[in-house]
Amino acid sequence: MSALATRLDDAVAAARGGEDVILTDGGLPIAKIGPVESASLLARLAEEGVIAVPADERAVPRLPQAEAAKDALSSLLGRLRR
Repeated sequence: MSALATRLDDAVAAARGGEDVILTDGGLPIAKIGPVESASLLARLAEEGVIAVPADERAVPRLPQAEAAKDALSSLLGRLRR
């Protein structure tokens, strides 16, 4: 059994606590387990302009014509189901 398998709980606990855990093979680093900081990652990506934060209100207001078309379609579907 590998050293990671025997100490996996410790590695996960360390990552949960904010630490990076370096996995090695024959003394050479091959991988890293670390905490996922999704909230700060999203904030950083928004600051960098990579993503856009959704607006509180709809960006495009509903048009009266669209509402009327939706109502007409709902009425038609209701009649077809009878």
